[in-house]
Amino acid sequence: MRASRWVLGGIVALAGLAASCNRPNEKGELEVNDTPTSGKLTISVDETFQPIMKAETDTFQELYQYAKITSSYKPEQDAVEDLLANRSRVIVLSRELTADERATLNKDKIVPEVVRVGTDGLAIILHPSNPDTLLTMDQLRDIFTGKTTRWDQISGKKTLSDINVVFDANRSSTTRFVQDSITRGAALTSKIYASKSNPALIDYVASHPNAIGVIGANWISDRDDKTVENFLDKIRVAAIAPKASANPDDYLQPYQAYLALKTYPLRRNLYVISRDARTGLGKGLVAFVAGSKGQLIILKSGLVPAIGQTRIVNTAAQ
Repeated sequence: MRASRWVLGGIVALAGLAASCNRPNEKGELEVNDTPTSGKLTISVDETFQPIMKAETDTFQELYQYAKITSSYKPEQDAVEDLLANRSRVIVLSRELTADERATLNKDKIVPEVVRVGTDGLAIILHPSNPDTLLTMDQLRDIFTGKTTRWDQISGKKTLSDINVVFDANRSSTTRFVQDSITRGAALTSKIYASKSNPALIDYVASHPNAIGVIGANWISDRDDKTVENFLDKIRVAAIAPKASANPDDYLQPYQAYLALKTYPLRRNLYVISRDARTGLGKGLVAFVAGSKGQLIILKSGLVPAIGQTRIVNTAAQ
């Protein structure tokens, strides 16, 4: 009888411990009680990386059945604010933290762990009827700043008129990337439509012949995914060149090989960032994505893993 009481007492204690995992404290911050492969974890993900991170977290939870990960997909800056406010212990971005963001964490004696786990690209997508599928970086700059407002200014063809520029959302990483890497700080045109999500962006471009959209390549890179096949049936992916060329082969799409060779001009990194100081589920997820299994998922998705080798096969005639 005494032994059974001890067993029962242990079960009750464990149940109480499990119920307390990730319970908010008086400040509304999450209190954690987990291991690298068990417990509960809330993460915030730049929504342009939703497909790849859903694959990562789904696989992690299949392998570790006592781990529960709640993913919130949102604009880049919203994800950063979640990390700073301790609403999420792990975030996924296309950039590292700024000095000011690090300083905010340092005030709470937190040194963030920042791990680069892969390389992604931005895809420029068009309506299937658009004949202007070869674009240069200068042409993109003129389009996104509003200097070029009509498609006939690109090729002289009169099939399309006013250009409709569409992004996924306000405060998104794609908007920031375009300003940093394409317009080089110049203001974006005021004639921009925010579609609120990446699938909605694809649908908008598919239904508006004059539209040009910017989307994370991982939404259209996994050719084994039926959802990706459906997306690609709706739109065309433009080929981009650093400068004008008479050779169509100099214009590239965001294929894995061109990302790996660094020849596609609209490349960006993929970072997993944790604020956890302890060895809990946050560090466990970071280690998984950066490890062999997580990197294989990135490779199979059509992106470039940070570790290992991407095999490039030259199929040109000898």
